[in-house]
Amino acid sequence: MEVLLWYLLAVNIFTFIMFNLDKWFASTGGWRISERNLLIACLLGGAPGGYLGMKFAHHKTRKSFFAFGVPALGILQLVLFIWIL
Repeated sequence: MEVLLWYLLAVNIFTFIMFNLDKWFASTGGWRISERNLLIACLLGGAPGGYLGMKFAHHKTRKSFFAFGVPALGILQLVLFIWIL
């Protein structure tokens, strides 16, 4: 169980950073992180971190798939985590 907690903490921090880096790259005209990779990070357990990253950086909030899909995935992941406990 402890390994799962550390994994979820790491993947959520990583996903949060990914969303914020992509926003920074977008504003500076630099290299971008693909939407596919952002979604994969969310699917691997990082949806809560992705949602927080979206809100913190105001990034991908207008894309309906991200605006509705990431929060729904995060809720599903939280329910699954609580069920596992």
